Amino acid sequence: FYFNFGNTGKHVHDKNGKLITDLAGHQVIDNRKPYIGGMVFRCNLDGSDFEVLGHNFRNNYEIAVDSFGTLWQSDNDDDGNRGVRINFVMEYGNYGYVDEITGAGWRTPRTGMHAEIPKRHFHQNDPGVVPNLLQTGAGSPTGICIYEGDLLPKRFRNQMIHTDAGPSIVRSYPVIPYGAGYQAKIENILDGAEKDNWFRPSDVCVAPDGSIFVADWYDPGVGGHAMGDVTRGRVFRVAPPKSSYKFEAPDFSTPKGAVAALKSPNLATRYLAWNAVNAMQEKAEPALFKLFKSDSSRHRARALWLLVNIKGHAENYVQLAIKDSNPDIRITGLRAARRMKLDVINYVRQLVRDRSPQVRRECAIALRHNKSIEAAKLWTELAIQHDGQDRWYLEALGIGADQQWDKFLSAWLDRIGNKWDTPAGRDLIWRSRSSQTTKLLEELISKKTISADQLPRYFRAFDFQPNSKSKSDVLERLAFGQNSGGIDRQTYIASESMDRISGFDINSHPSRKAVLAKVLNQTKGTLQFVKLTRKFQDSRQFPELLAMAQNHATDELGIASIRTLLDFKQRKLIQDSFSAKAKNEKDESPGIKTARVLGTSGDGRAVALLTPVMNDEDRPLELRRAAARAIGKNRKGALDLVKLAQQKKLDENLFQAVAATLHTAQWRDVKEQANKLFPLPPTKNNEPIPDMADLVKRKGNISAGKVLFNTVATCAKCHVVNGIGKEVGPNMSEIGKKLSRQAMFESILYPSAGVSHNYETYSVVTVDGNLINGILVSKTADSVTIKTAEAIARTFKKSEIEEIQKQKISLMPADIQKLLTVKDLVDVVEYMTTLKQADKTATK
Repeated sequence: FYFNFGNTGKHVHDKNGKLITDLAGHQVIDNRKPYIGGMVFRCNLDGSDFEVLGHNFRNNYEIAVDSFGTLWQSDNDDDGNRGVRINFVMEYGNYGYVDEITGAGWRTPRTGMHAEIPKRHFHQNDPGVVPNLLQTGAGSPTGICIYEGDLLPKRFRNQMIHTDAGPSIVRSYPVIPYGAGYQAKIENILDGAEKDNWFRPSDVCVAPDGSIFVADWYDPGVGGHAMGDVTRGRVFRVAPPKSSYKFEAPDFSTPKGAVAALKSPNLATRYLAWNAVNAMQEKAEPALFKLFKSDSSRHRARALWLLVNIKGHAENYVQLAIKDSNPDIRITGLRAARRMKLDVINYVRQLVRDRSPQVRRECAIALRHNKSIEAAKLWTELAIQHDGQDRWYLEALGIGADQQWDKFLSAWLDRIGNKWDTPAGRDLIWRSRSSQTTKLLEELISKKTISADQLPRYFRAFDFQPNSKSKSDVLERLAFGQNSGGIDRQTYIASESMDRISGFDINSHPSRKAVLAKVLNQTKGTLQFVKLTRKFQDSRQFPELLAMAQNHATDELGIASIRTLLDFKQRKLIQDSFSAKAKNEKDESPGIKTARVLGTSGDGRAVALLTPVMNDEDRPLELRRAAARAIGKNRKGALDLVKLAQQKKLDENLFQAVAATLHTAQWRDVKEQANKLFPLPPTKNNEPIPDMADLVKRKGNISAGKVLFNTVATCAKCHVVNGIGKEVGPNMSEIGKKLSRQAMFESILYPSAGVSHNYETYSVVTVDGNLINGILVSKTADSVTIKTAEAIARTFKKSEIEEIQKQKISLMPADIQKLLTVKDLVDVVEYMTTLKQADKTATK
């Protein structure tokens, strides 16, 4: 029995509510000990021999198993990031949705993160993450099957067939061997995007005659658990022209008939046949053996799984299989040995030098958690065949060495001696988790032969090594030693090493304090500078932090800088900046810049700093207005402004500034008070919006809609289209492929009717009483990161948070239509329907 769940499944219990423990001895729960996120499972039908076959998926929908026992699956991204992926599920692999060590989300900055968002999304640059087979862009992937029939054209045979409801499409992904893994391409079968984007295929199955049946839930949109049509659906049969639906009823009563039924492309038929044949045991052996000797490798594999189940015959048929000329049969034989709980060492010994890297991949996986005295030697034999180019093979070696890295890596080092510094050797060290790894990483990083662009890769590997005295010693040497290779290289090595040191008192090492000062001087203007200043509490750098905050008031660098100053109680430094003069009369004053960054910081401590500035009539009016606008970005501050207006104590010179900030506030009660205290002018056009049926029929102007989308409608404030806009809500570069016209109108007019998963609004209440609404970007054991409607990510320590709650409403404003006439609304939707092909350069 194969099944899975996505990243909100969390755990698996037995019928009595007891948490399952798998064959590896791990509880099946999403707690990073070791499993996390979505998972794939295998067990017997009674629940015994339970295994977690893969983990750290995001929203995997269904697992498909081919005749050889190879696993295939799709996985959804966080909607809107063009990261839908197809996976060959290498058994026991980690698939990289979140950080394996910290649980941080993919948006959290990390050393060496991929430049392309779809690959960054699944941590493809991290050691220990199995590569994706194929990424298919935006979508809502659903059912999948393996087509092992012969009715459809040849290019679809023995391949995955997959439904993706988002772009209204059914595809095949023909694969070919590629090293120890596979390469795949896309072949469309049914495409409803151009002619009928109510076509929402949810599943596909192979019929007994070899045709395929596609279930279509038929809806104008997909995502956010919203449904526009709950009463109608369709089923399609796909077959070559003039292929009538007919087939002979199977005969499961005789060995000949039941074995013949094993050849059916239909899973239900094969299930019945398998059980019938298995019950016959030796009576079915001649017919099974004949099938095993046939020309079809898929049929042969099906026969093999039953031959090894004949009592007393497993070893004989496994031995026959691993000597076969077909690598897929050899792989099936080794998998059968594992399934039948035979001594896999005997079979790995025979296959360890197999000419097929895919067979050797299975050998590495078979060694996982094997305590035989030969296991390390066999793993070493597999490891020395790594070419330094095959990530599939490398990850298979990593899976095989799990929990035995010290033993396995030592055996490899003993075998190759001082010849380990090769592309393959460096690969293996990067992937390893041995007590020797940190010292080996130090040697690599210190070598001039390692190019500068490779350094982030090896520093990232440090993050996966357990904390130890050895690791600390290595990082200290790298941080404060004299590394050769140029000032930029030395600075990078030192800063990355310092960032990872824990429990180090810089003040007790004057010479090293000088090194830190040098590194800080060379990293000014970067997040690394902020991190190191905070880490080592270097007060000499606080003025520079203030300058960085002022110059980056609306991005994460500025917010990190000002929050560091607030954390270190630099109240006077901040207050003094309100009186500072600009160097040039044409420049904005430092005080206004400080007010702006305090406002965007979302920090409750800002209100106490800003309020005296706003109330001080001796200060420049523009500074006071800037302080008022900044105060209004904090909930407590906004309520203070409301109270001042209610009591008619608000300086009339600040009236418009306060009105502007309260009308754009994210809190409903504040907005309601703003409407009463500062009435908005009437809308452009009081024409009522027609009913949906009429609205959908109207045609708009694409060019006008594009202008409105980016200006009046303010869509670009929260959505990216081909690299333009801010990344808060889902990327809309391909929204025209995903939603029908009706669904687009509904999304604008009723944004809370169906909120996309992972884009729900969260409210964080801090211990100082501030409230921040936004999208939950990341949640680790230590911190929570929220991205607000201004596309600014704010990270809060758990100790700063009083409460965090998921809200029932969308972060998207519910009154955008007030900015538009009916014609404008139609124009915007008309433009959105054209967004079907993303600019590939926009993924960077």
